[in-house]
Amino acid sequence: MRLAMLTQGGRACIVAITPDGPRGLTSADADYPGGLDVLLAGGADLQVVGKRLLSAPLIRPDSPEFLPPVRKPGKIVCVGFNYRDHSAEVGVEVPDFPNFFPRFVSTLTGHEQAIELPRASGQLDYEGELAVVIGRSGRGITEKEALNHVAGYSIFNDASVRDYQFRTSQWLVGKNFDRTGGFGPWLVTPDELPPGCVGLRVQTRLNGQVMQDGSTEVMVFDVAKIITILSEIMTLSPGDVIITGTPSGVGYKRKPPVFMREGDVCEVEIEGIGILRNHVVKQR
Repeated sequence: MRLAMLTQGGRACIVAITPDGPRGLTSADADYPGGLDVLLAGGADLQVVGKRLLSAPLIRPDSPEFLPPVRKPGKIVCVGFNYRDHSAEVGVEVPDFPNFFPRFVSTLTGHEQAIELPRASGQLDYEGELAVVIGRSGRGITEKEALNHVAGYSIFNDASVRDYQFRTSQWLVGKNFDRTGGFGPWLVTPDELPPGCVGLRVQTRLNGQVMQDGSTEVMVFDVAKIITILSEIMTLSPGDVIITGTPSGVGYKRKPPVFMREGDVCEVEIEGIGILRNHVVKQR
């Protein structure tokens, strides 16, 4: 099941993606079930919700716009250096413990929406990543049970402002400029994908040119392991989002470096999930 959040005529709309197009309900409809944030928080069965939406009307006119699948996650936790080839390209040892860092809700932007090039920097880099959305709360989760806590998977562009990122030993500032985190286009439920999304191709294209081409097969810490370790530290709650790292090919390590510019189009494609597409605009 593929579930997405749109806005149409100023109203939120939850849809199931079908071969004919998105089918769904708006917040003005009497039987609107709520957005994915609300449904996840309430423990809703997304398969049941999706089946209801499959019989809803097609969403056609008025240019509906994609929103991030989860609009206000309680936590967004990212993992650095989680692909062996990326660790090699930046010259660091493969970590024996995940490099966790936070993103904030203000960074999120949806599919076909703008990623913002900040006025303060010209070093906006792309990072295509698999996103994991938590569906069941838990702390002290075992690896055996970890994937049962996943509501679904999506795609993330962890766009990074490199000069700010490397001004300190912590990455927070370079990862939290407004509207630099592309997220979407939809949430795909686990039944449609291999367990933990192992072995999926991850490709990033900038203006049609392939920049990253990797596989989740070479993650240092797989999805289950990440969930287990995080849950040793904090309670994971429905709607929390985990961003699982990027393969090699990032712009700042190229010779010469490649950064995203105003007017660029960046696409991140993950096998079995889809394509997240964002255009780059300059901060006004």
